[in-house]
Amino acid sequence: MNEKGNKLYFLTPLLLSILMGISNFLNTDLFKFGELNFAVWFILSVFSFACGWLINKTLNWKFGGRIVFAVTVATTIVSVSLISFFREYFGSSELLAENLILYSLRNAVLGCMGFFGMTVAELLSLQNQLANQDMKLDAYAKMVLDAKKEAELELKNARIKSDFIIREAEFQAKRTLDKKERIEKELKEFIQIEKELIKKYEDDD
Repeated sequence: MNEKGNKLYFLTPLLLSILMGISNFLNTDLFKFGELNFAVWFILSVFSFACGWLINKTLNWKFGGRIVFAVTVATTIVSVSLISFFREYFGSSELLAENLILYSLRNAVLGCMGFFGMTVAELLSLQNQLANQDMKLDAYAKMVLDAKKEAELELKNARIKSDFIIREAEFQAKRTLDKKERIEKELKEFIQIEKELIKKYEDDD
């Protein structure tokens, strides 16, 4: 399935080369001002732009750009060769060099329109990626902020718990100390009573 898709991807550069080839069979006054000439050239330019767009979507920017450049150069070479061999058919019996430049310029302009379509598609793709990255960064910043707030809340709860534990420990220590002092006091009183009883017992004897 992928191999078949990859083969279909190369139909778009083929279509671009066909458009460039078709432009060679149009009259040499194509660049001159006129509604018909403008309409024909506009249609060719739009199709070349669309081919460049599709090439960028299917073959990516780097590889697709090489393909478009190769197609433009190859089509230009083939066009120049055909025009050189069939001068009469293309009406180029006179001023051959100028006509060759004119036909080459057509192919170059259509190739540039293909590059323009690739550029627009790539810019839009990069803009979407940038927007997605901004959304991810915003979401990440929000997550960091939420985590910071949660950490502060946990720290606050930990401080409250630690203060409670310290106070509870201080209270227990105070109770233990009071109990110890009370026992010591009772023990002293008991010893004092014992001493008095022993003394009284000795006096009676």
